Amino acid sequence: MAISDAPYFAMLKNRLTFLNDRQKILADNVANASTPKFVPKDLDEKAFNQSFSRSFSTSGIGSAGVGNVAPVTLLATQSGHINGPSSESSVARTIKSPDSETTLDGNSVVLEEQMIKVADTRMNYDMAIGLYQKGLQLMRLAAKRPGG
Repeated sequence: MAISDAPYFAMLKNRLTFLNDRQKILADNVANASTPKFVPKDLDEKAFNQSFSRSFSTSGIGSAGVGNVAPVTLLATQSGHINGPSSESSVARTIKSPDSETTLDGNSVVLEEQMIKVADTRMNYDMAIGLYQKGLQLMRLAAKRPGG
């Protein structure tokens, strides 16, 4: 069994992918801070968390347990829709997330609010990396020969 097959590591991998994608979207928001009529975007973390809850409940294991965690994929609900990428890079859907102010040209990016979101995403990413490293340490400890 590969380490990536363990539910703990699969869950952390999906979380890291979500945070990586969110950081890219936030960087795009900052880059478009002076683009007229630009509305900032974000990933729908609520839907992402609900997908984890659904995957745990369908596996018959409680939310404190482990189960198979499947990434959220885009769904074409009408014939004119284009299917999104099937890779794990899209673990949540993008939503419009206007900030608290809108300028006269229609841009609603507030750099201070975006920087707070970037810092929050970075802290969550660092925490997930720390948990991943601790998991690896526990796996090494479990695989170590007794008395050696």
